[in-house]
Amino acid sequence: MDAPDGPTLLRPPGPLDGTGLGAYLAYLSSTRGLEFDDYAALWRWSVDRPEEFWGSIWEYYGVPGTYDRVLGSSAMPGAEWFPGARLNYAAHMLGTDEDTDRTAIIARSQTRGPQELTFGELREQVGRARAGLQRLGVGEGDRVVGYLPHVPETIVVFLAAASLGAIWAACAPEFGARSVVDRLGQLSPTVLLAVASYRYGDKEIDQRDELATIRAGLPTVQHVVGLDYGPHPVPDAMTWDELLAAPGPLEFAEVPFDHPLYVLFSSGTTGLPKAIVHGHGGILLEHLRLFGLHFDIHPGDRTLWFTTTAWAMWNITISVLLHRGAVVLLDGNPLWPDLEAQWRLAAETGVALLGASPGYLMACRREGVVPSRWPQLRQLGTTGAPLPPEAFDWVYEHLGPDVVLNPFSGGTDVCTGFVGGGPWQPVYRGEMSGPALGHDVAAFDEDGDPVVEQLGELVVRAPMPSMPVGFWNDPNGERYREAYFDTFPGVWRHGDWVRFTDRGTCVITGRSDATLNRGGVRLGTAEFYDIVEDMPEVTDSLVVHLEDDAGGAGDLLLFVELAPGAELDDDLRSRIAGGLRRHLSPRHVPDLIAAVPAVPRTLTGKKLERPVKQVLRGRAIEEVISADAVRGADAVPAFVDAYGAR
Repeated sequence: MDAPDGPTLLRPPGPLDGTGLGAYLAYLSSTRGLEFDDYAALWRWSVDRPEEFWGSIWEYYGVPGTYDRVLGSSAMPGAEWFPGARLNYAAHMLGTDEDTDRTAIIARSQTRGPQELTFGELREQVGRARAGLQRLGVGEGDRVVGYLPHVPETIVVFLAAASLGAIWAACAPEFGARSVVDRLGQLSPTVLLAVASYRYGDKEIDQRDELATIRAGLPTVQHVVGLDYGPHPVPDAMTWDELLAAPGPLEFAEVPFDHPLYVLFSSGTTGLPKAIVHGHGGILLEHLRLFGLHFDIHPGDRTLWFTTTAWAMWNITISVLLHRGAVVLLDGNPLWPDLEAQWRLAAETGVALLGASPGYLMACRREGVVPSRWPQLRQLGTTGAPLPPEAFDWVYEHLGPDVVLNPFSGGTDVCTGFVGGGPWQPVYRGEMSGPALGHDVAAFDEDGDPVVEQLGELVVRAPMPSMPVGFWNDPNGERYREAYFDTFPGVWRHGDWVRFTDRGTCVITGRSDATLNRGGVRLGTAEFYDIVEDMPEVTDSLVVHLEDDAGGAGDLLLFVELAPGAELDDDLRSRIAGGLRRHLSPRHVPDLIAAVPAVPRTLTGKKLERPVKQVLRGRAIEEVISADAVRGADAVPAFVDAYGAR
């Protein structure tokens, strides 16, 4: 925990010479006469003058074409960005003739050998895939979907579809048939690209039966294209080589700014996943800003961020190509053959930006991993969950003071980061560096008033270009409004519980619908996990508060997944309770501490706090949790048994 006199400053803002943000500031000075003393002043201008800021992003990064104005309407929902503009995201991803020999994709897989593509080779393959999709009848507005791993072909076919104005969506091969059909079936796709098998570490995964069920569940699919990936080919399908058999011109359909680019899906743990539609222009501008000004990517830089095709980080990470960086792909088990595998790959490929989950960093810390250093590394990004303070210590102990540790948060809903760091922001232990440029982010109390130095709802007070175009099959926008705008009319409520400090930094403490409120004290679940999971006997945990409708304290329940060989005895229970009492408050000592075989998580790693709470409230497991969309679903009965036996 931080000392009483304040948090620990681990890294002050660095010099901006040679950074993308420094070059952008020089541009603002020379073309608009704008000067800023610090990041806070730059951020304030970017949210007070959104038309000037986003117009400058368009111009600075050389987006071709014209538009009527930057912001036709600032209403939320319903903001209208760059009316009159016509563009295509894919056109900006493939470089120019000057980039022909520059590396674009470096692929490592546990299913096949290494691959690399230059921008020239990527352009050729996209042109061929585009011609192949056209032969299959794909045109503007059609849906092309993938049941595909994180491999070069997935990027190729996505960009080919986008170049035609078609709409992309994907699920990872680890998804079960029901989860895939629940997602992709909403879109009525016409073309499906798929694999029938793959390797996960040293295990062969045969998905032929799942794929057969998926095909049967997608009756609108007219053509199936199979990748030669793993020991089992896709039966009764066109091959990838046949799709790319003929060259074709690399052309790009010019579409309106908000024309659908791809559909991302919510976790779907408690029902049919939301199909979230993102547009060409919003994603283009957001990712130009994110990688250029915050992640500081330059031409030739390499990025590794383990993801699957089912997570928004796939869509985000590949946008490093917008800045002529290279994306390093890792397909398979990220922890195989050991915890150091990702560090070795990052050092081998010389990445400038490495992304890692908080859980992975904490596991490396717990197991005593000592990662090697390499000179190209400038930033270490994290997302998906709050990063514990101890992970900050571990990173700076092993990677040195020059690396920018950049925890950021945004999500599937916006497909970008609206809080995070960058080269001009300090790094404080246990905190995110602050709101991102162009994003008017704040914490609101229950009355809708902004608060500082206290927990509140994370909100966005002004439109962002990559707020969704809408939800699929939601013509009147009712579900969209209900998801984000019902609590505070005209303001986006994201669903996270956050505390902004008077320094401008912030701490996200968990989902607001899982926030604990006991005895009038609110506490985010992440603060529980920081303490409990720092104990060597505990590998994972989940906390639930079952409120008392009569106004009492209710039941506070802590479930722990133990490390191999550990035992939940009276001594460990006492140390857990003592740590929570000492670091949080006596009100937050659990009424029950129970061991469970696993903590259920979504396929993107989020703990199932709310679904477990609903089950413990008496809901049937099958009504609340979609087993195909969850890891560890078979452990949920153990939570029920432990609570029932208290």
